[in-house]
Amino acid sequence: MYNCSVMPNANEYTSDQIQVLEGLEPVRKRPGMYIGSTGSEGLHHLVTEIVNNSMDEAIAGYCNHVKLILMADGSIAVFDNGRGIPYEIKKGYGVSGLELAFTRLHAGGKFGGGSYKVSSGLHGVGSSVVNALSKWCRVVVKRGDEVVIQEYENGGHVVRPVEKLNPAKPISKLKGVPFDLDVASWNYESGTIVQFMPDETIFETTAFEYKQFVNQLREYAYLTAGIRFDIIDRKNDQSYTFYFEGGIKAYLKAINHNKVVLNENIFYVKKEYDDVTVEAAMQYNDSFTETVLTFANHLKNSEGGTHLTGFRSALTKAVNDYAREKGYLKEKDANLSGDDLREGLTAIISIKLDSATLQFEGQTKAKLGNTNVRTAVENVVKDAMTTFFNEFPRDAQGIVEKNILALKARMAAKAARDTVIRKTALEGGGVLPGKLADCSKKDPSRTEIFIVEGDSAGGSAKQGRNRDYQAILPIFGKVLNTERARLDKIVDSEKFKALIIAIGAGIGDQYNPDKIRYSKVILMSDADVDGSHIASLYLTFFFRHMPEILQGGHIYVAVPPLYKAVWGKEKKYLFDDKDREAFLKRPEGQKAIIQRFKGLGEMNAEELWETTMNPQTRHLKQINVNDAAKADEVFTMLMGEEVAPRKRFIQTHAKDANIDIT
Repeated sequence: MYNCSVMPNANEYTSDQIQVLEGLEPVRKRPGMYIGSTGSEGLHHLVTEIVNNSMDEAIAGYCNHVKLILMADGSIAVFDNGRGIPYEIKKGYGVSGLELAFTRLHAGGKFGGGSYKVSSGLHGVGSSVVNALSKWCRVVVKRGDEVVIQEYENGGHVVRPVEKLNPAKPISKLKGVPFDLDVASWNYESGTIVQFMPDETIFETTAFEYKQFVNQLREYAYLTAGIRFDIIDRKNDQSYTFYFEGGIKAYLKAINHNKVVLNENIFYVKKEYDDVTVEAAMQYNDSFTETVLTFANHLKNSEGGTHLTGFRSALTKAVNDYAREKGYLKEKDANLSGDDLREGLTAIISIKLDSATLQFEGQTKAKLGNTNVRTAVENVVKDAMTTFFNEFPRDAQGIVEKNILALKARMAAKAARDTVIRKTALEGGGVLPGKLADCSKKDPSRTEIFIVEGDSAGGSAKQGRNRDYQAILPIFGKVLNTERARLDKIVDSEKFKALIIAIGAGIGDQYNPDKIRYSKVILMSDADVDGSHIASLYLTFFFRHMPEILQGGHIYVAVPPLYKAVWGKEKKYLFDDKDREAFLKRPEGQKAIIQRFKGLGEMNAEELWETTMNPQTRHLKQINVNDAAKADEVFTMLMGEEVAPRKRFIQTHAKDANIDIT
């Protein structure tokens, strides 16, 4: 029973205080619920929602061309040559299907109405959410000889009902927004263009990152063999076209192209099991890290899910069965664990199923939740992999021997790591590294640690820091390149040992995010080539061996100034040559003395605080991994043993290099 007594005071809660949000108001009121955030990630998610609608048409077999255009005015347009959004009046609603899709939540063709069997849509809010969070939006649809247009502004308010458009004389009813989409040259029988301008009052930034879309469309082209993807940047006059016929096998080859592979024949299977289409490709290389990408109905699931669990289970069973059958594992030997099989593994798992049954954790679809998918993937992959091992025994031998070496290395690493842990504060009885100057606060959400190159810079940092929440760990000289180092060698390195102990969360299978001691781990090195190299070595370590730290958004790179300008009693820090050139053009620039810092060690405590450590004035770069496969490729190229790819990269990008800024 629920009892409610009404009291006549200022805190009275009545029906008048109940708010009813109509139409798209809920989206504008709580955008994070629909797109994850209002930062850069949420902004780019808007485009993903529209592109995914085009992808649904492609997967259904109605579209073979998708085009993304970054317009000069900052808006963005997505084109596909699919069937075109229906624009006839919807019975019972009095408005067109097009208007319903863009102005009503949970309206679309993905709820079992027969439009799509396989699609990315789960909640049916993509188009309407984009419209709700846009300053203005226009949709152009072609179906046969007829072209229609509809326009919206200020969060989805209709300013132009669906009406026929004359492609030869297109006009816009949006004030100050010209119509410059080339509909007249539209050579396809049908299709859709969605153009929108994100609302700057909602998003922290409305600047789209061209490179992020390049990576996304390249990935989609691999996943949907035979579909053409164009991306055009009108602002900077650049473009890309992607078209692959090899599908995920071609994708896997691209990921491994700078690596020594252990099975020349790529494992590949595509098969339907209980209404789930399972497609998987796998190849091992001689590295010590893993790259596994998972997709459901062409959407990347960055946090994996049931398809990943099914694949891992199948791989572990198939490898162990084969290893025992062929005598690689004796009766007394323990089975290879899932961890042993991850070393050097590159795999892509893509599943497709009825969109009506699709289950994701959250609107951003980062993790698949369908339990039946695990069973489907496990059965399909296990059977196919057993057949593959028997057909290609040399490939199977290379894989199994790699896994057994990984087992031995894991046991050695565990022994070394246990030795480290026994000497640390992680289990309550140890001590922190001797050179660590810890902070007073113990709440990790309010603390940060600077990893500082050199003892002299470390001394200045210790003097200049805020001891309340800033810790300093000086590490002298360049650390080990961990691109091709196993964990036992890493935990035996005094420099990395000190770093691992200071961070506190452990490493490898003993990593525990609840034990991290600082929310920000800040790499602070000189603003020169050596400093950049040192920062790269640390980033290689975190990416390869503590990826959870990167994924949690804990890693930052400090950007120290390159120059200090002094005139009279005034001073200004200049962070690169562009800053210096701009300063010299100002009146005070002519009479200033400009000093170039040779390194952090030249700065006194006050200078280091003002420029690099004070949260109010410092420049920090947060390190994120938006494309794990691309990041893996770059680290392999820059830090691996192969010289030729690194030389080509340097020759290609030498003109763009900024050697003074980390």
